[in-house]
Amino acid sequence: MAKDYNGSPKPHHLETKRKRLIWILAVSGLCILFYVLGAWQSTNSAPSTQSGVWERVGCQDGSPDHDHRKEEENPDLSSSSPSSATSSVMSSTPLDFESHHQLEVNSSEESQTFPPCDKSYTEYTPCQDPSRGRKFDRKFLKYRERHCPDKEELLRCLIPAPPNYKTPFKWPQSRDYAWYANIPHKHLSVEKANQNWIQLEGDRFKFPGGGTMFPNGADAYIDDINELIPLSNGDIRTALDTGCGVASWGAYLLKRNIIAMSFAPRDTHEAQVWFALERGVPAMIGVMGSQRLPYPARAFDMAHCSRCLIPWYDYGGLYLIEVDRVLRPGGYWILSGPPIRWKKYWRGWERSQEDLKQEQDSIEDVAKHLCWKKVIEKEDLAVWQKPINHVECIKSRAIYHTPPMCKSDNAEAAWYKDMEACISPLPEVSNKDEVAGGALEKWPERAFATPPRISVGSVPGITSEKFREDNEVWKVRVANYRQVVAPLGQGQYRNVMDMNAFLGGFAAALAKYPVWVMNVVPAKLDPDTLGIIYERGFIGTYHDWCEAFSTYPRTYDLIHADGVFSIYQDRCDITDILLEMDRILRPEGTVIFRDAVEVLVKIKSISDGMRWESRILDHESGPFNPQKILVAVKNYWTAEAKE
Repeated sequence: MAKDYNGSPKPHHLETKRKRLIWILAVSGLCILFYVLGAWQSTNSAPSTQSGVWERVGCQDGSPDHDHRKEEENPDLSSSSPSSATSSVMSSTPLDFESHHQLEVNSSEESQTFPPCDKSYTEYTPCQDPSRGRKFDRKFLKYRERHCPDKEELLRCLIPAPPNYKTPFKWPQSRDYAWYANIPHKHLSVEKANQNWIQLEGDRFKFPGGGTMFPNGADAYIDDINELIPLSNGDIRTALDTGCGVASWGAYLLKRNIIAMSFAPRDTHEAQVWFALERGVPAMIGVMGSQRLPYPARAFDMAHCSRCLIPWYDYGGLYLIEVDRVLRPGGYWILSGPPIRWKKYWRGWERSQEDLKQEQDSIEDVAKHLCWKKVIEKEDLAVWQKPINHVECIKSRAIYHTPPMCKSDNAEAAWYKDMEACISPLPEVSNKDEVAGGALEKWPERAFATPPRISVGSVPGITSEKFREDNEVWKVRVANYRQVVAPLGQGQYRNVMDMNAFLGGFAAALAKYPVWVMNVVPAKLDPDTLGIIYERGFIGTYHDWCEAFSTYPRTYDLIHADGVFSIYQDRCDITDILLEMDRILRPEGTVIFRDAVEVLVKIKSISDGMRWESRILDHESGPFNPQKILVAVKNYWTAEAKE
């Protein structure tokens, strides 16, 4: 008989209970061990084939020539014939939480199949719709600014791709080529034929890299700029291209490790921004009108205008004042085209010498009042530099009464905020040689160095330690993404969007991949972290996801949504957000959602009716984390071709 600790015999029934308890604990432990191992294997084993991502999310590639759309058109592919890459569901059982996790989310639709929109909507840009824009004032180009549809005007259908849509060329080939079927607009290739912007060659467009002011190519033009200011030492990383055309300037800066945010207005005939994104170059629909650009203060190392037709000297220099707001201390502004070198070009520009001289004098005067220093004017280029602080500029207000320094102004505020004819003051410094707000590291060290906004404590709640921890978290998460989304490591994605970028850790962890990331910080969300992202050397924008994004349809390969729907579930209908994501996602593009399992179940119930194949996966830390991951792939389908 068993005895207790002091040698006395134990009762028999206690011995039996003890053995039974040990047995139950042992069996339970083995069950948990096998479950964890199974979950780990399902979420971390690398796909063995290129189509692994489709299998992971519950669909298989049933066609050995799946990539045929990259090389040849197939007129049989239409809305009634989805791609074989997303046509069948994986036989293994996905994680099923639906019966146990129900949540009331602001959504008017679930378990519904969404029909395709009419083919006339293949180029639909909801907040820059030309027919709506014509109702607004032409002064300050207000008619070209964002004007979003009312709730009752929102479409509840799927924006179709044009017939014979093809998967875009891979980067870097996409820099030079795009399929005509994807953006069937010939106007620009005719209008700019002698300037080498774009050429139509059979079934594809070719981008020779030319521009109005650089007919010899963007590369040679950038070489000319490099002779005036240093582009190769890592000091200049972020750039702003106003009135970008097809963004060849930004495209050729990339090989110098400089990333440009390019923008131009919505144009129904030329589709400039659309061409830029199709090429795999960062760009947005935008205009310098009456409102601030949707970027934070002190964001860009360099701003550029090559015959961008912006009236820099009008309205008291309002547009140069806005450039000053978004330029970092010591940043450069580059101007080529009218009125620079007007003595040589005035006849070709069909303007009088007096008019052009007055324009240049006016620009010079505004720049001087902003305390900018003219670095050089050589040949077709003129370069100004913003001061590193406002010590002398504040003193100069005794001489230059306009523009005044802004008072009680939040220089970061840039979402639907009107421009103001006042100088956004730089952070205070202790001496005239100090860089306002803190000096930045050179690129690429800048990507992981603690940003000055964090070092000086200007963003509440964000510390250096939290910044470092966030970087480590995203290294682990992206490593896991590569396992469950195979094309991420195979160069099949180029344009990536992070819908809730926070500190830019996702973009930083992707830096070694051939992608660029549009880092979106939800407007009016505290803390405002977009300035931190720019200080790291990445680009992004403010946006309210209750509205459509400023881009054309089918312009992103991969969309990342971390906690987005938890943020917006009480603000607007999440169905509209999902339909907007579908609009901007390319056929066979991928979406990665991270959120509470209850939210993901609701998202899946809606997206199942959007021609998406999706699967809920465990968190990379294991099955016991309440947050899960939903990976979805958009099926390939197009509008019906005309008979």
